[in-house]
Formats: sequence, C-alpha cells, structure tokens
Amino acid sequence: MGEFRKLSDTFYASPQVSPQDISKAAAMGMALVVNNRPDGEAADQPEGAAIEAATRAAGMDYLAIPIGSAGFSEPQVERLQDALASAQGPVLGFCRSGTRSTLLWSLAKARSGGDPDAIAEAAAAVGYDVSPVRPAMDMFAARAAE
Repeated sequence: MGEFRKLSDTFYASPQVSPQDISKAAAMGMALVVNNRPDGEAADQPEGAAIEAATRAAGMDYLAIPIGSAGFSEPQVERLQDALASAQGPVLGFCRSGTRSTLLWSLAKARSGGDPDAIAEAAAAVGYDVSPVRPAMDMFAARAAE
C-alpha cells in the first residue's frame, strides 16, 4: 500500500503505488496522479499503463513525467508546475521511494515563486531531503521574483 505523505494542501508524494492504491487516492479526493517513475526501472514495479487505467477508471487525471538517471530538466519542472496550476484538486506524485516526486514538486514550487526554505521544511517534515536540488530551487525562486 502506498504511503501518501502530505507536502502541502495540494500535493502528496508516495513510494510506488499499485493499481489497488489508486482507490485510496480517489477516496482522499485526489484529482491527479503523476507518475515520476520510468517503466522498466525494476522488474517488480507495476507498468505505468496499469496505474493510468486504474486512475482514469477512478475518475482522476493521470500524467507521466518520468525522472530517470539523467535527473531533472526544466521542461519536466514546467510540466509539473503547469499540472499543479490546472489540477482540480490535490495531486499525488509517486516514484520508487517518493524522493523524485518530492524533488520535482520542490523545483516546481520554487519556479512558481515559492520560498525555498518553506519548501525544504515541508519536505523535511515528512522525511524527504531536498538538498540535492536546493541550488536549482534557489535559482528558480530568484527568477520568479524578478
């Protein structure tokens, strides 16, 4: 069962979810599920198509923004930023451990003008460390403030 960690009123991060976990997300009022895990990363992970089918069957939107070993790119950050801005309710992001989803959320929030210190505190409060992307968060926040 996925462990949905609340980073804000509008975003939760989770380790890998299964199609069965999607009903829990729907019951919590999630509007969008964002898959940040590339298919084929591990032999035992559910395929994105199965998660997407369960998500859509439960009446929620689905978006895949896979984050692989190459790391994060600004187009990926922008896609999540846009998705967060247009979501009709809370968003659940997931990957293997929830870390990539949290890092991508942190970057998107900073790119939207969020305070990097507050973002880092929210992540730390639920067990995630955003220090690997903190310089990029600071850069995005500074750009948003211009």
